[in-house]
Amino acid sequence: FSVLHINIKRLLITIRLSFCLDLSDVPWFPKKISDLDKCANRVLMYGSDLDADHPGFKDNVYRKRRKYFADLAMTYKHGEPIPRVEFMTEEVQTWGVVFRELNKLYPTHACREYLQNIPLLSQHCGYREDNIPQLEDVSCFLKERTGFSIRPVAGYLSPRDFLAGLAFRVFHCTQYVRHQSDPLYTPEPDTCHELLGHVPLLADPSFAQFSQELGLASLGASDDSVQKLATCYFFTVEFGLCKQEGRLRAYGAGLLSSIGELKHALSGNANILPFNPEVTCKQECLITTFQDVYFLSESFEEAKGKMREFAKTIKRPFTVRYNPYTQSVAVLKDMPSISSVVEELRHDLDIVGDALQRLNKHMGI
Repeated sequence: FSVLHINIKRLLITIRLSFCLDLSDVPWFPKKISDLDKCANRVLMYGSDLDADHPGFKDNVYRKRRKYFADLAMTYKHGEPIPRVEFMTEEVQTWGVVFRELNKLYPTHACREYLQNIPLLSQHCGYREDNIPQLEDVSCFLKERTGFSIRPVAGYLSPRDFLAGLAFRVFHCTQYVRHQSDPLYTPEPDTCHELLGHVPLLADPSFAQFSQELGLASLGASDDSVQKLATCYFFTVEFGLCKQEGRLRAYGAGLLSSIGELKHALSGNANILPFNPEVTCKQECLITTFQDVYFLSESFEEAKGKMREFAKTIKRPFTVRYNPYTQSVAVLKDMPSISSVVEELRHDLDIVGDALQRLNKHMGI
């Protein structure tokens, strides 16, 4: 404790020089959670517009349904409850097929944290084979567990806009269901992918922090840096593997929501490399086929540590600090902003010091 106090005093001396950076060339990024209203509707792909090779392209009923979901997402504003949806029989049946087949694999393929949270989601959010959970219920559950919340989105966002949401512990989530003609395939993220792949691990504190730190590192970064972070996100949060009790387990949402690729990744035939952000960020992301390579982390904590070090290499003339009370980010770009953080840290250390002294006194040390 005393060593930390000394280091803080040294830091205060070090930052005596007062200056203010010119941020005019820095790409715009949200400073508070409500700013996500300005970028959450910049959908790049799909939404209500489907490509000719999409399974639902020739299905006018499905396309109309997709427009309904897109309109819900496009009109949503921060702070509003997520609209509840009465899902059609075909949609529930499609969800049921995916839910049933994946749950056969989870006990032997999913990581420990995933398996711990699935029963809680069944209990609190209605995760069942015959029921598609409502995003509002899921959002409330996550908020209590890790501070994450759900925001409906119409389709693909740019990597910059999607990662910006994670910085505020907001997960942009689709609400539509894949086409019923092929329940085990989707060319895009749908609610089966989001709710079965992503949500269970967003309920884990360590994984939630890892996701947020990826988002914070992206704020104000160059396009090249954002792409590197997005690629690291793809091969961890979407297709990451870990080792538990000496066995491979999946924690990536793309694996945990895909029966075929989940089996493939853990089959012993997949190409698996240790997660190294410097290497991973250069790997090609494949959308319509299995990945050429998967990356293995010993734990979320290990991946988080490596990403923290990698984030320090990103060229950005400032850093940011998230304030959970105001759900905003402070841009640390001059002496006053940095000094403010140092004073907060000193206060936190005083609390820790007081707690240690009381504990020592109680134990008679």
